[in-house]
Amino acid sequence: MRKSFVMLALVGLLSGCGKGGQAAAVPVLAPANPEAVTKLAQGVEQAKSKDGKKQAIELLEKAVAADGQLWEGRYNLGVLLAESGELAAAEKQLAEAQKLAPNAEDVVVALGEVRRRLGDFDGAADVLSEFVKANPNSTLARTALVTALREAGDIEKAITEAQNALIRNSNDPYALSELALAQLERGEIDTAELLSKEALKATPPRAVAERTAGLIALKKGDDAVAFHHFQRASELDPEDTTARLNIGTVLLQAGVYDRAATELKAVVDIDPDDTVATVALAAALRGKTKRADTGGFAEPERLLKSVIEREPKNISALFNLGVLYADYMKRPSDATVMFKRFLSAAPDKHPARAEAERFLSAKK
Repeated sequence: MRKSFVMLALVGLLSGCGKGGQAAAVPVLAPANPEAVTKLAQGVEQAKSKDGKKQAIELLEKAVAADGQLWEGRYNLGVLLAESGELAAAEKQLAEAQKLAPNAEDVVVALGEVRRRLGDFDGAADVLSEFVKANPNSTLARTALVTALREAGDIEKAITEAQNALIRNSNDPYALSELALAQLERGEIDTAELLSKEALKATPPRAVAERTAGLIALKKGDDAVAFHHFQRASELDPEDTTARLNIGTVLLQAGVYDRAATELKAVVDIDPDDTVATVALAAALRGKTKRADTGGFAEPERLLKSVIEREPKNISALFNLGVLYADYMKRPSDATVMFKRFLSAAPDKHPARAEAERFLSAKK
């Protein structure tokens, strides 16, 4: 029997990490279409309703159709589309909003976040870098830039930008945390830990500092300490899905499937479009189900298929669905399809390629 595993990475993103400095004034545009403004107001109000997101999107689409220059409409529409998992459509709206209001910090940060979620780390870094160059006193955008640079693999630039942020505010827990993560990427664990400890001194305490401390503890092999920090982050910010995701992942890796499923389900309940959490939840549910109970694997299958429907080339979902079919549900023909799709999407050096190739070779 092959070793079945879930391909996941602990998440250290600092997106939406706090309020930045004042954004510069947006350019003066022609008076907005009154009908568009009305639809905009209605859409924003509808978005506040628990079940009003779909109608809010429809209203904002009408607002943008009535007045394509209404950047506020495009911005709000882009944010709602992103929250609904429609990232390509969201990127288009936010890119247009950013062209219309190039000095609006919230807009450029949202655009950078969507591009990061699309995997376009260079595109995120480029647009954020241009904004920070034009608005050197910005704080939220600069911190988002550090994240994008780090994820794009440009660690030295990430460190430089984090240091620039700290020149303006030496106690900024967000900048300290990002600098710590950049140093961690460079292998400077001791330096990362020192920076993390400084971030933990922030008053009031910040969830982002606890998350960073947890990631550093994991790197050092201190799983119990990491778990404590992730738990503390969740207490500080119950809506902090990143911390709960990391808690769930630690529990999943430890084989504590029941508790992992509880944490991961909480993340998916808050953000149904979080594909990493959804794949992890499927793995936790798979782990807690007895192999003889083949009907119990229907929910993990549904979760993985929902990810693939949204992201047809999501290699984690493709591989794990292949494993589910091959080793648990005893559906080799379906496993073959999934593993072939995985191999066509996965990088040449991906560690799971050998497992998929062995399965396919055995089927010949």
